[in-house]
Amino acid sequence: MIFNPEVIIEKLPELANGLLVTILLWVAGIAGGVVLGFLVATARRFGGFVTNAVLGSIVEVLRGTPFLIQIFLLYYGGPFVGLMLDPIPCGLIGLMVYSAACYSEIFRAGFGAVPAGHVEAAGCLGMTRLQTIRRIQIPEMAVIVLPPAVNLSVILLKESAVLSIITVPELTATVSAIGSQQYAYLEAIFILAVVYWVLVELTDRIGRLAEYRLSRLRFSKA
Repeated sequence: MIFNPEVIIEKLPELANGLLVTILLWVAGIAGGVVLGFLVATARRFGGFVTNAVLGSIVEVLRGTPFLIQIFLLYYGGPFVGLMLDPIPCGLIGLMVYSAACYSEIFRAGFGAVPAGHVEAAGCLGMTRLQTIRRIQIPEMAVIVLPPAVNLSVILLKESAVLSIITVPELTATVSAIGSQQYAYLEAIFILAVVYWVLVELTDRIGRLAEYRLSRLRFSKA
């Protein structure tokens, strides 16, 4: 086999479109997952036993089943219950729900890692429960959860390739189509690996920078 870069160069517009879809779905899925995950973690932490039990069961089911299976059920099983979604909305919803379950566990652990003495001190200063959550627990939790949250974001980036199975025109689906049409499987796999590696490295570096700045902000106010 001979590596022919011209095949990739000719298909750059298609690759750019696929990359754009991947990034948009990934960013939107993470954003929605972070918000939902935080709400779930907060409800489990402060909502009582029943709320914690119900939401905890849902989270365990979502985290305990492969993302591939969840996407299959949502896209191909949805019509049986009257839920008919196009590939891109289906992929976005699936990624958002799956990531929310994972992020909620990170946030829940972050809440538990905040020293109890800090919360008690806030109470002694006359802070309300809401003020304690907003001014003490959330800022301290943010520093704690940032590294695992960035790691999860990297995992979700690679998991987004699964969306190609429901015909979402993201990067993996685009590259696979190019490889099949041009019989350029080596070139297709190579460019796919390189692009994902670059995205992962960028995410990791941004995460480290955010962690450094957040830590400095936290200790500067200490």
